[in-house]
Amino acid sequence: MTVDVEDIQKFQGGGSWMKGAGAIGVLGTIGALAGVFTGGKEGAYSYLVGFTYWAGVALAGLLWVMIFHAFHAKWMVVLRRPFETIASTLPLFALLVIPVLIAMKSGSLYVWTDLEANFKGEALEVMHHKAGYLSPGFFIARTVIYFALMIFLSQRLWNWSTRQDATGDIQLTVSSRRLSAGGLPFLALVVAFAAFDWIMSLSPLWFSTMFGVYYFGGSFLTCMSLVSIVNSLARGKDNYGQLVSPEHSHNVGKLMFAFNCFWAYIGFSQFMLIWVANLPEETPFFTLRMQDTWRPVSILLIVTHFFIPFLALLSRKLKRNPRHLRIAGFWLLAVNFLDLYWLIMPTLSPDKVIFPVWLIASWVGLGGLGIAFALWRLRGHYAVPVRDPFLSVSLRYRQP
Repeated sequence: MTVDVEDIQKFQGGGSWMKGAGAIGVLGTIGALAGVFTGGKEGAYSYLVGFTYWAGVALAGLLWVMIFHAFHAKWMVVLRRPFETIASTLPLFALLVIPVLIAMKSGSLYVWTDLEANFKGEALEVMHHKAGYLSPGFFIARTVIYFALMIFLSQRLWNWSTRQDATGDIQLTVSSRRLSAGGLPFLALVVAFAAFDWIMSLSPLWFSTMFGVYYFGGSFLTCMSLVSIVNSLARGKDNYGQLVSPEHSHNVGKLMFAFNCFWAYIGFSQFMLIWVANLPEETPFFTLRMQDTWRPVSILLIVTHFFIPFLALLSRKLKRNPRHLRIAGFWLLAVNFLDLYWLIMPTLSPDKVIFPVWLIASWVGLGGLGIAFALWRLRGHYAVPVRDPFLSVSLRYRQP
């Protein structure tokens, strides 16, 4: 299959989706912000679940783009623009992190903001040693650094890719590959430390060097699942969905399968190492989630996030059918929300399972804003990198 730049025009569709997602996003975000400022800790924790979920998806989109560039991957060129568009929403999340910082300053989220009130004895002594790192000012500074690097990389790669649509300059591909290869190690550190700061520091006496990889694995899977949905829905004039072959869909499905297994592997490895070591400062994280109140949620997470997708994605036929793969994508979007809920909410309510109304408002609201922003960024640009020198190779791709 060959594509002439004259055959595809710049994307001007998605207006109804953008307005609908934007309206839902605004209403949901207003509800989420009401929770942050009037709902106490339940509102703040609920907002953190929604923020870490969607910011993780945007960050994973950037990681996927950079990995594809760094490895000179040609098969996915036709799919690259959705990942670039997802990554282009990172400036929005730089604004949406502000309520997290406000909740941190107010003491609604992180107990380390008031050591004397929240810790006693040996725990207080340990926290005094961590006070240099776990301090409000340094927390804000690190968050600014994270987003500065993410926005720089995502916008530079977005600008080079869309500029190539007009100029066809192959040097822009070379530059993207060099920037991606050089920037990936720094972005990997951002992912790990953002996970430590935003989520793991909710329980500051607990630590795991694998936690950043765990968060990365879940976000990576969620982003690829979102793209599997977009591939199926992006049909019609000046869109790219009709260019996605069963071969491309198969690869997307295989990556979903691989990272679902990777998420489970990291989760089990983290659990096994902590449980075998049986250190009193490490085991409470899992002990809490294995107690009577949270045990059903833990079992539900294992079954729905690993076993069901594992069995479904074994099917070659499912992976090669965009509509069927879309169903798996929606499922994985939902269960990764359950995963972040499981990571965050037991810290707030160790004695009972709670599901505040702010939780759905945060998830739907921030997600709606992200979708509307992504469609707004894409409008006026091509839905596929039409002048990429390897687009024709991507369109002819067949399984090796």
